[in-house]
Amino acid sequence: MSLEPFGQSEALTIGVELELQLVNTHDYNLTHYADDMLRLMAKRELPGSVVPEMTAGMIEISTGVCHTWQEALGQLQQIRDALVQCADKLGIAVVGGGTHPFQQWHQQRIYDKPRFHQLSQLYGYLTKQFTIFGQHVHVGCPDADSALYTLHCMSRYIPHFIALAASSPYVQAQDTAFDSARLNSVFAFPLSGRAPCLLTWTEFEQYFDKMTHTGVVKSMKDFYWDIRPKPEYGTIEVRVFDTPLTVERAAALAGLVQSLAAWFQSERPFTPVEDDYLVYSYNRFQACRFGLDAVYVDPATGEHLPLREHLLGTMDRLAPFAAARGATDALAALRQVVTEDRNDARWLRERQAREHLLGEVIRQASLRFRGQ
Repeated sequence: MSLEPFGQSEALTIGVELELQLVNTHDYNLTHYADDMLRLMAKRELPGSVVPEMTAGMIEISTGVCHTWQEALGQLQQIRDALVQCADKLGIAVVGGGTHPFQQWHQQRIYDKPRFHQLSQLYGYLTKQFTIFGQHVHVGCPDADSALYTLHCMSRYIPHFIALAASSPYVQAQDTAFDSARLNSVFAFPLSGRAPCLLTWTEFEQYFDKMTHTGVVKSMKDFYWDIRPKPEYGTIEVRVFDTPLTVERAAALAGLVQSLAAWFQSERPFTPVEDDYLVYSYNRFQACRFGLDAVYVDPATGEHLPLREHLLGTMDRLAPFAAARGATDALAALRQVVTEDRNDARWLRERQAREHLLGEVIRQASLRFRGQ
């Protein structure tokens, strides 16, 4: 199977996907209500789409193609409000967050869809452990080579994305000491992590042909990379965000991705090389483990500095590009997350320290998702 041609898209357009938790309103554990939610949501006239995910206690929503983060926010809020109304009819609730704090993986049910069953047969218990919840952001690229260039520049900012979106400190009712434990589950899959450092689509096609020749890969869906090209859309897809607790933060994160892409595509500030990835896994771990308190190693200079400091400097650098894309308010909202040390992992831990009951924490998180 050969790689499909890189499609046409308008540069710097964005799209947002969110994987969301469906929980009961008794103990706020995950509940297998995906089919019922999809049935009710199918009756609504909404932008984007609502589709099933790997297990029956989760669904995925997505926007259409958006030009600004505000447009993405408007679509997400419209879908969110419909979700809440449908959930209320079913007596359940919808929640953000990168993990459900106390669900047991063995209790999850694979959603009845051929691809999910195929994955379950291949990956065994890992498939049910993949009941984790992420945000994906697509950004349009003018051509295939620009997409690969943007991808490798964006890889420098994977720790920034992880720390800002981190919302998965709890797994199996335990505080993991990670701000984003979700990504540890992703790393269990083969073909996860970073994309190969290839800068032309011709080279990427050759790589894809070699991988399909091995029989390990059949399509781009088989790559679980942190960022991957999506040739059918003419985009790259950033995949490391935990699902935030609110759609407002999800939209702001999309504004950050768009602003970075605008910088990369207009100024080409970096020349990506393989050595950039020498510190990739270390930076990624630091952000997962420590969130905004992580250490960031600059891939070009080797300098060690607080990730928080690098984040604020990056936002300063992006100010004119954010202004041009109407994303100034998005960056301001994320700057507040950094300066006040208020990512969602912190919010969840603070609620648990006060309540000493994870079910109550999830109840409050469900209210936060509603916008209350």
